[in-house]
Amino acid sequence: MSKSQDARGIALKLLAEPARAELEGDGGVLIDRVASLDGATSGAIAFLANPKYRHQLQSTRASAVIVEPRFAADTMLPKLVTSNPYAAYARIAALFHPLLPIAPGIHPTAVVAASARVAASATIGPCAVVGDRASIGERTRIHAGCAIGEDCTVGDDVVLYPRVVLYARTVIGARTLVHSGAVLGADGFGMAEEGGKWLKVPQFGRVVVGADVEIGANTTIDRGAIDDTVIEDDVKLDNQIQIGHNCRIGAHTAIAGCVGIAGSVRIGRGCQIGGAAMITGHLDIADGTVISAATGVFNSITERGVYTSTFPALPHREWQYVASIMRRLRSFADRIRALERERRGQGE
Repeated sequence: MSKSQDARGIALKLLAEPARAELEGDGGVLIDRVASLDGATSGAIAFLANPKYRHQLQSTRASAVIVEPRFAADTMLPKLVTSNPYAAYARIAALFHPLLPIAPGIHPTAVVAASARVAASATIGPCAVVGDRASIGERTRIHAGCAIGEDCTVGDDVVLYPRVVLYARTVIGARTLVHSGAVLGADGFGMAEEGGKWLKVPQFGRVVVGADVEIGANTTIDRGAIDDTVIEDDVKLDNQIQIGHNCRIGAHTAIAGCVGIAGSVRIGRGCQIGGAAMITGHLDIADGTVISAATGVFNSITERGVYTSTFPALPHREWQYVASIMRRLRSFADRIRALERERRGQGE
């Protein structure tokens, strides 16, 4: 399907199948873009994923909407009805905003080692460097200024945006997307203390990334010290995440920006980790765990659930009052235990 089926847009009924939704209303209305409920105008399709914006269904100027079944009666507009409006929106948005076509080939300014293997359908952009014995898969796009070290393996249909750096022997699975400035395979932070000084511990593992992974801008993933650092299939990493050496991130896990994960952490499958969470080293996180934003994790989590250690924001004066009480909790506990002992003594 493409917009070329009609110069004015795509009929709503043709969007139902790729969106995995049911059509209600006029399937002939033409859609030429996606938009928010508040910002939509004629020709746009909008979506309701958060019930707090339900009232906008009455005022939106969109030509059609994507809604859950429970909200379908809230609007007379033509609609696509699905249990997951956000996913349906994502599929439709991808139709209207595909990757721009790019001609395969190696730019004259790129430096590609003679021993490297580059698929004929791949694209190597300006000033990119591909090291000895590296392998670049079919239809893969290596944008300007990327540096791919020796013995790296980059699978089919991968996109590396400008200035991505892959250290030696890094492996990238098929259909993975890596945003600008990401660094995969730098040395892990391994230091041994000796005589008041630090002795660097060699890091000779790899970074191995699975298929359908997305890695955000300026995210860094360290190579293993001995074993590999592994990012399993369909993991989604936001911008500016630090993943230490020898970590393993389970399939289908999503991690928001500015999270720091120390070395040798094993995160299970299907986890969700909020922005700026901090996880200390050598911990295990159970499958399906949700960690709230800015949470500090200092012990392994063995049972799935939602874990939070942050204190909600308060007006500053109120926060000072609460903090002063929290600083005295130990003395309060001591006084309570003393009173309990006293009462037990009186009872005897």
